[in-house]
Amino acid sequence: MLGRMSEPDSDLLQRIQRLVAEEHELRDGRTDLNRLRLLEEELDQCWDLLRQRRARREFDQDPDQASARSTDTVEHYQQ
Repeated sequence: MLGRMSEPDSDLLQRIQRLVAEEHELRDGRTDLNRLRLLEEELDQCWDLLRQRRARREFDQDPDQASARSTDTVEHYQQ
């Protein structure tokens, strides 16, 4: 879903907030389980990308070199 992104962290956080709001609406309505699954996968990718960007910045590396990992990869992370 996500490709290599060079959006600022603030844009990424706004995207996460929009996705979380939609996730809450879908959970409350229990209507579109397929969309909910896709949304959860995209959220996992966004959070992973944000963590990568912050880690690169912490170690004096270019955060724009971070890239989104596949949903298969991020879905198997322990939360």
